[in-house]
Formats: sequence, C-alpha cells, structure tokens
Amino acid sequence: MNPAAVDVETLATEVRAGNRRALAKAITLVESTRSDDQRAAQHMLELLLPATGRAARVGVSGVPGVGKSTFIEAFGLHLIETGKRVAVLAVDPSSARTGGSILGDKTRMPRLSVAPEAFIRPSPSAGSLGGVARRTREAVLVCEAAGHDVVLVETVGVGQSEVTVSSMVDFFLVLMLAGAGDELQGIKKGIIELADTIAINKADGDNIDNAERAAGEYRGALRLFRHSTPTWDPPVLTISSLEGRGMDTLWETIENHRACLTAAGELEQTRREQQHAWFWSMIDDGLMGHFLDRPDVKRLLPTLEEGVAQARITPTQAARQLLALLDSGAGSGHEPMRRPRPKRTG
Repeated sequence: MNPAAVDVETLATEVRAGNRRALAKAITLVESTRSDDQRAAQHMLELLLPATGRAARVGVSGVPGVGKSTFIEAFGLHLIETGKRVAVLAVDPSSARTGGSILGDKTRMPRLSVAPEAFIRPSPSAGSLGGVARRTREAVLVCEAAGHDVVLVETVGVGQSEVTVSSMVDFFLVLMLAGAGDELQGIKKGIIELADTIAINKADGDNIDNAERAAGEYRGALRLFRHSTPTWDPPVLTISSLEGRGMDTLWETIENHRACLTAAGELEQTRREQQHAWFWSMIDDGLMGHFLDRPDVKRLLPTLEEGVAQARITPTQAARQLLALLDSGAGSGHEPMRRPRPKRTG
C-alpha cells in the first residue's frame, strides 16, 4: 500500500461509518510490513481506539474435519438474524506456505460472505505466528470500530495458535466431533483448559446419540481440569451446523459468560492483562527484529546455525556467542556503552 495515497483521518472516519471498502483498506494497512505504512496504521488505530472494545470477541478452534467453516456460516447467519453484525478473522501460521484455508472457506461460506452485515478476512502470517497475532489483534480493533458486534477469531493452524487466539478473545469455543471411537483419545489438556465451552458438532441424523454420549464424556473430563477462571464452569453443548440447531443456545451461553465475568470484574481485568501481554510481545518482536538486522549478527548467524545443525556446537553456546555481540557493539553501527572512568583524586 502506498502511504502517500492514504488519508488516515478520512480512512478512520469511513471505518467508523461502517464502510466495508474502508474496513478492508484499513486492515490491509495494518497488515503491511512497510515502516511508513506501520506509522500510518498506528495513527489510524489511535483515532479508532475510542470506538473499540464493545464487541464480543469469540475464538473458535476445533479438531480437523470438525466443520468449522460450516459452523461459522451457520452461527454467523444466526447472529445476523438477531440483528448483529459479524466479522470473521483467521489466525493461520501456515498461510505463508498454503495461502490459508480461510481463503477457501470464503467460498464454502457463500451466504455469509455476501451478507452485508458480515465481513470475512484472513490474517496471513508471512511465516510468523507473532506477526499473525499482532495483525489479528489490530484487525479486531478495526472491526470493532467499524461497528461489528461480534468478532469471530478462527484458528486455522494447530498447537500454539490456539493459545495465541485465547489471549486475544473473551470467549474460547472448542468444537469437537462424536462417533470417532474413544471420544477422549487424543484430547489435548491445554486446549481443554482454555475452553469456555465445548460444542459437539454434527449432532444430526444418525449421529445424535453419539453426540450426546460424547457430550457426557467431555462433561466428565472437564471436571478433571482446572479452568482459567473460578467464575465460570464450561458447559458442553451439542450442535448441528448443517441444520443450524443449537446456535441460539450457544449464543445465549456466550452472553451468559460475558455477563458473569463482567459482574465479577474479570472481563475488564482479562482485557487489561491481554493488552499488557500484547505490549511486551511487541517489545520482544521489536528487539528480535533489531537484533537480527545487525550486520555483525547477519555475518555470524549462518556459521552458528550450521554448527548447531551439524552438532559441532551446542545451541546454548551458539546463542551465547551471538548474544555476546550485544556487549561488543562491533558491526552494529552503534558505539557500545562504556562506563565513565572514575576521576583521579591525586
């Protein structure tokens, strides 16, 4: 994006007015890695901040084949029917290689993608989950400023992406399947501890009994885990995205969770902690970027990487050698800090 062509104040005004093209343009600006674009994006976000913070932020994760695309469309359409405006964002650490499955999901959500009350957007990573997290967090703010009442943040990747998404939402939904043998086989303790609700999807046709049985097993399993807040006991629901059944109960659950945490002051506290963590993660990313951009680091890094790969040097020792460049200052373009010499007294 050419920053010279961006009138940030006009763009922010159009975003607050709910202009879809302006919203897409604003997120493109946020996602740009150009330093001048980033300065413009941060100015735009400062202008938008007063209009943010009122949406329900919902994370959506699930096992492969659980039907996230079908669910998001069914749930999004239900929310629209109740008068809500919905934004869908994706966190996909693999999108630098695959293009991100949410791009394909848009074609599998034909009704939601064309609804004027909905907005669907991928967050390409360029190979960095940290980069995804920053852009997605900022995209959430832009969507809120544009007047979306619910922001669905979908995890497309696996593992760390779930933890990342849970750190930027108010409510974390985990979709599960029934009828695949032992329902608790392969259950990941980490994701269950993050879950504010588990929903057994595809509870339709001949699979209804299996779904109810799986729900009972998950309810029992949840009692063995320590949840993130004592204020809320995560329920287990059965839903059918294909038939649109259970979407009203799920939304009621999300609203109850929000009311419960708001009354206890936990929602505000959680968002403060998320902002604090985001602040420090940006410092970490910035320091790493500056460090790797040093000429002396660029010269030494390939040699050390090869040495580690061929077991000629331990990773710890290689890291120490690289970090020692911070003390030398050589090749960094900056003079190293020196302690002042003590004054002579005689």
